[in-house]
Amino acid sequence: MPIYEFLCQACHKKTTLLAKSVSTPLTPKCSFCGSTDLVRAVSSFAYHKSMQTVWEESGEPSTSSSLNFYKDPRNIGRWAEKRFKEMGQEMPPHLQETIKAAREGELPSEMKDLKKSIPDATYH
Repeated sequence: MPIYEFLCQACHKKTTLLAKSVSTPLTPKCSFCGSTDLVRAVSSFAYHKSMQTVWEESGEPSTSSSLNFYKDPRNIGRWAEKRFKEMGQEMPPHLQETIKAAREGELPSEMKDLKKSIPDATYH
């Protein structure tokens, strides 16, 4: 199911259209203003890497490429996992669950409490 993006010539906003197949005839309409005067936009695409590739590209945190290591959230807990393995010990299940949740973007409960205490700097 391809996803197409169009730029509205009337309101200049981007509209996304999901087609059932590549051969589906398109009759795009702006989802913001309703105009049919749309121009096809060049869309970005997703590229997924294996964890092994991510780790190879990130390197170790102690090397000169450590900035790449800290930029990727999938590296959360990697150091702890490595140390447990080197010591020949099994990582506690609750720690494994916390690391997995953090990699998926969920903050640990202790961090959620801290986040609530940080003042909101956005202007409304």
